[in-house]
Amino acid sequence: MKWKLCIIMLLSIHSIHAQPTYKLTSLKEINSSNFLSEPEAFLDQYHFEQIVKERIEKLNYQTPIQLEYNEAVRKYIQYFLTEKKEWLKNCIRLSNYYFPIFEMYLDKYELPLELKYLAVIESGLDPFARSKSGAVGLWQFLYPTSQLLNLKINSFIDERQDPHKSTEAACRYLEYLYNIFNDWQLAIAAYNAGPTVIKNAILRSGNKTTFWEIKPYLSVETQNYVPAFIAANYLMTYANEYLLNDQVSCLYQHQVDTVMVDKPLYLGEVSKTLNIPIETLRFLNPQYKKDYIPYSFNPMPIVLPKEKVSEFIKQSQMLFNNSIPPSATTNVTNRKVINYVVKKGDYLTKLAVEFRCSPEDIKRWNNLTSNELTTGSVLTIWTVDLQ
Repeated sequence: MKWKLCIIMLLSIHSIHAQPTYKLTSLKEINSSNFLSEPEAFLDQYHFEQIVKERIEKLNYQTPIQLEYNEAVRKYIQYFLTEKKEWLKNCIRLSNYYFPIFEMYLDKYELPLELKYLAVIESGLDPFARSKSGAVGLWQFLYPTSQLLNLKINSFIDERQDPHKSTEAACRYLEYLYNIFNDWQLAIAAYNAGPTVIKNAILRSGNKTTFWEIKPYLSVETQNYVPAFIAANYLMTYANEYLLNDQVSCLYQHQVDTVMVDKPLYLGEVSKTLNIPIETLRFLNPQYKKDYIPYSFNPMPIVLPKEKVSEFIKQSQMLFNNSIPPSATTNVTNRKVINYVVKKGDYLTKLAVEFRCSPEDIKRWNNLTSNELTTGSVLTIWTVDLQ
């Protein structure tokens, strides 16, 4: 069915904005790899150099962000085409859903639309991405940065994972960085490292004014950030030429719609009643950390496949009545569903401990009216995925 989601594959003020969840491989590591042993999308080195250079020159005329082709960019293009090809294909697949959102907010703030490629480098377009330093979401914000940008985080909601609110926050922050440096490459570098780091690098370089001039005074991570951004911009623009567009797309924006709800709502109940895969609801509503929309003074959005909206409205009162708040310790965003066959000696508390949930969770998931289990019966259980 059209709305059925394909399975998803796979900063901020200095010292509080995280490094990207997707680790940028250093040029030293790239140099040690034999990237040219099996060229896939070009005939020879000369062909590669000339074609790519000409294409990037054309792209440079279409954006206020300086795009150039040099050795650092070349190596990231080849790296993405070889070591990260499947990752890049998945980003292109997901971009069909996310890029229209990004472009809408970038246009609202009159920012270059090409800044949408920053989210590719930051998170691989995964709203659930979480770095080792605790940065979260498509645009990878740390908790202090999210507070600065007025993104709500509580036990049930993390707006860093909300595609709309996090993107608007990223636009405000990128606008702020550009107002400091008046140069988009420096603003992009500052998004990775923080503005203080870039200011210090400018001083150490003798007040040089371009990213490439201050590059030696930056960390390896930030040195790689702008070349990786240019490479992602180029390859996603010319995806067809490199056969990167061969995956089935996920949902498109025209296939979904938003309904505002003013009462608590459990996404599992919506999934069961409207026959929408829970994975689809999570993809469309990643800000709800526990598959639960809590009570709020202001109505809260739920995004649904467009063809399910009228049915949701008809069933809404029943959905609200059946929505039970999840356990405070139950985090369902990293859970997977299993079918468990009840064995002799099993009882609810034992299974709840084993599968890291509560007895009431198991009863609710399986519409059980008592605590008695029947040997041989099959239970649907959402268990924590520890991979």
